[in-house]
Amino acid sequence: MTIDTTRRGFLGIGAAAASGLLLRASDAGAAPAKDKPCVVVWSEGTAPKNVYPEDINGAIVEGLKKDLAGWEVVKAGIDDPEQGLPDDLLAKCDVLIWWGHKKHGNVKNELVDKIEKRVKEEGMGFIALHSSHFAKPNKALMGTACSWGGYLGDSKTCKVTVADAKHPIAEGVKEFEIPNSERYNDPYAIPKPDSVVFEGTFTLNNGQTSSSKQGFTFTVGKGKFFYFQPGHETNPVFMDENVKKIMANAVKWAAPGK
Repeated sequence: MTIDTTRRGFLGIGAAAASGLLLRASDAGAAPAKDKPCVVVWSEGTAPKNVYPEDINGAIVEGLKKDLAGWEVVKAGIDDPEQGLPDDLLAKCDVLIWWGHKKHGNVKNELVDKIEKRVKEEGMGFIALHSSHFAKPNKALMGTACSWGGYLGDSKTCKVTVADAKHPIAEGVKEFEIPNSERYNDPYAIPKPDSVVFEGTFTLNNGQTSSSKQGFTFTVGKGKFFYFQPGHETNPVFMDENVKKIMANAVKWAAPGK
């Protein structure tokens, strides 16, 4: 770039500045500084209204807003424009939380590719919940079938226990019990996790018990990934204070640079 150091050049610069035509670096294409870290909570909108009046993403957003001071918390869904994740929002998203069940196939492959790139190449955190094990972004990031050994609707409660007490997602979390009417049985067809943070024991309708793993962490490219098994839509799991704590911990842990 040639800089005009003549009197005419200086006069030209002064005139441009005075008329508001001289651009700052940020106006000339550099990304503006982001004020707050951003978490986006995405859901497909199929949870029953009598359990989740504002859907599952609404319940999670409500909890995060109380626990994540200084964060921008955004509610998004498949029926929003660009399936809830326009490029500008995805670009500033530090952590994406995903709940899906019946509409996995409706998610556009182009969006999945963008999410995968944001995680693997740019370090965005990703949190998948319950039946999102079969969500397209979850499967793309895991690179496996992501199937469980069994899917049974024969339980009443799940007692969640901390398996890795030193993990940041488990901070301040103790054993707790939540209502649970659908359980997934081990094994889970995924790569070896970095940590199994939570395990669980289901109380079945017949009085017996069954156990399986409940929370896994992974490193996927540059990004951090957490999968949490509880969260069937007919149970108010995400209104439980213990689960709210886990969600907030997971967001802080998964954020880039943490």
